[in-house]
Amino acid sequence: MGPAELNLADDEQLLLAAAYVSDAQYNRNIQFETSPQAVRFYKLYNHWSTQGITYFFILVDLFLGLFEEPAVYLLPLWVTSTIEFICLVMFSVRLLHFSKVTPTKVFWKDAKNICVIVTILLTLLDMIVYLALAQNGYPAVRWSRVLRPLFCVNFTESRQLRRAFRNIRNSLPEIAYVFVLFMFSVAVFSLMALKLFAKRKLRTGEGAPYFSNYLDVFFNLYVLVTTANSPDVMMPAYEVSWAYSIFFIVFIIVNTYVFMSLFLAVVYNDYKKHLKNEVRKLVYMKHRKMIEAFNILKMKNEAEFVVPHSRWQQLVKLVAADIPSSHRELLWRILDDEQKGYLGRESFIGLADLLNIQIVQMKDRVHPLEKCMPRVYTSTVSKLIRRMVAHRAFRYTYDLIIVINAIFIGGDEMNPLITKAEWAFLTLYLVEILLKLYTHEPRAFFAKFQFWNWFDTIIIVAALLGTIANTALKSSGGYSSQQILDIVFILRVLRLIRIIDSFHRFRVLLNTLVNLIPTMLTYAGLLVVVYYIFAVVGMEAFKGRIHFYGVNSSNPAAAYCGNPALKGSQFAAMRYCRNNFNNLPSAIVLLIELTVVNQWHVLATGFVMVTHLTARIFFVVFHIVVVIILINIFIAFVLEAFFVEHSLARSAMETAIEKKIQELGMGDSVDHPVGSLVEVMETSENDLGNTDDSNLKSRLRFRIASIRYKTVDALLQHMFEGELKPEDDIPTLEEIDNLSPDDFPQKPQTFDNVT
Repeated sequence: MGPAELNLADDEQLLLAAAYVSDAQYNRNIQFETSPQAVRFYKLYNHWSTQGITYFFILVDLFLGLFEEPAVYLLPLWVTSTIEFICLVMFSVRLLHFSKVTPTKVFWKDAKNICVIVTILLTLLDMIVYLALAQNGYPAVRWSRVLRPLFCVNFTESRQLRRAFRNIRNSLPEIAYVFVLFMFSVAVFSLMALKLFAKRKLRTGEGAPYFSNYLDVFFNLYVLVTTANSPDVMMPAYEVSWAYSIFFIVFIIVNTYVFMSLFLAVVYNDYKKHLKNEVRKLVYMKHRKMIEAFNILKMKNEAEFVVPHSRWQQLVKLVAADIPSSHRELLWRILDDEQKGYLGRESFIGLADLLNIQIVQMKDRVHPLEKCMPRVYTSTVSKLIRRMVAHRAFRYTYDLIIVINAIFIGGDEMNPLITKAEWAFLTLYLVEILLKLYTHEPRAFFAKFQFWNWFDTIIIVAALLGTIANTALKSSGGYSSQQILDIVFILRVLRLIRIIDSFHRFRVLLNTLVNLIPTMLTYAGLLVVVYYIFAVVGMEAFKGRIHFYGVNSSNPAAAYCGNPALKGSQFAAMRYCRNNFNNLPSAIVLLIELTVVNQWHVLATGFVMVTHLTARIFFVVFHIVVVIILINIFIAFVLEAFFVEHSLARSAMETAIEKKIQELGMGDSVDHPVGSLVEVMETSENDLGNTDDSNLKSRLRFRIASIRYKTVDALLQHMFEGELKPEDDIPTLEEIDNLSPDDFPQKPQTFDNVT
């Protein structure tokens, strides 16, 4: 084999190792073919552009609901059918691409692939049947629309969403036991209520019979658990005798407080157990992939196998091409702590965790004004100004100005004094920004992670432009634009938010929330999927039953929402006509209102009156699925993640990073000119190559970013880091997929590890 063939084989091995490391970094649980062509196909499959195209067509498919009957804007049937067919073709191409990179046996054993194929076939069948019936004038239902969110869940890219659904599914058995006990309790109390009040011929405030039918009693008491109809449901009995209130008080204590708390406790405990199992599988999978990469790159060094520095550099350039060489050098020094020039297996495995931590790289720069006019910028007056701006008294002064501004914002906008004061405050804020730009190097001031500087500047400049535009319109035409005024008012209120940055504990809470946002988005996606399914079902069941005629409509039907069945109803009296299922946005808004649970029984009763008593099933099922199960699971996850993040605890890898940065004297807390640190970008100017220690120390600074993790999985691993210690004997990929919580010994519960 010649040198060219050797280099080609070497490059192919390097690409394969890079694929394994990339999978480990992003926790991709995919078994792919290892041939050179398959690896290139796999790299293309994971490229952001192909993933972006897939997400685009998933969104297009979901948003078709806006233009199909019942529609916000109705498009011809052939248009929506053509667009949906194109989406299905793209989904098929994506699935075909995936089949080319995975072994055939693995592809057909994967349930998500089967689900996508079945969903595509069912959608095509429904489209054909619907088109045939519609063309011949027969009524038809597009039942396959409820399957559209399955594309969002079952493509490989949606692994976090799929994991969330899997954890919910695994937690359902334990939740079911508590739920059955809870429903039994409501049923028993309903029977007691029927026996207590049915024979007394009581009436509700609307004149309807009170607790005379068991199903009505059960529904009303179920609603009482959510407190939506309290104290209304109790009043007819309470008016007769105060003693009847004891029944309702006991019911609320047992079902609202005890059982709902028990739900949260069971959900928290069981969901955490299954989530920990998922994270453990992620850790094992990551270690297995990194071991595969190590085995590809390893070389013999005396009695052990190692990866040399040159090989490691080539690998990291492929896996993380966007980081500067000086950043790569820092990563190497963290892993090669003893400066041996090579990495053993355990050190090499740490690369995946290291790449998942956001490290901000900064560089000392001279202020542009110091370059242009050094004598002026370094003069005594200039230094005094910069010291004043850098002093905390400057910040406290502007905090006071913000508080005073808040008082004026609450005043009457028509008062000339308020208007003049607004110009004064805007001037003060502009002066503040200019002084900060004078003190701090501009690129440091507007660096990527300087959120509050960007926030202040955008808000102030936008408020200034809005105020100028409104003043110009008023002076030229004698009137002001209400839209511009609304924007200006909102910007003025948003300006008050910046005071949060002045308090350390506020900043800690805010940073905690920011770190949780990526994970929260997973659960937001889960809710969107569930909302979409219920919205489609609701539109098919309730479309056209309730109508909204506008705010000041003179149409007599507006008084009862266009349906005589609602005459004299609480639904119509409370002007809930806009709460309907006549299009997708209206359906989503209504479902959000049901999630809040306030007055959800009035909404449900309205739809029961225009359809049938069985319509209650839809609303009760929605409440059980979303409010009792999903919201409690979301709360359980946020609690666990918040405990970890709010503790400000660093992971083991973060601790190693900070230690090495301080050892090298490159932390951003070391003595350097205020405001001169700028985030380093990958340019020829700052790509420093293999620089020596003195050059690195003199030019660069590093710190861990406020948003510490690049992936959701990295946060999950941090949550359970203390309990996840993979043994040397890592399971195979097939064994990892089949792991369950019962395969691991549970940690004994003691006071110390519980607290």
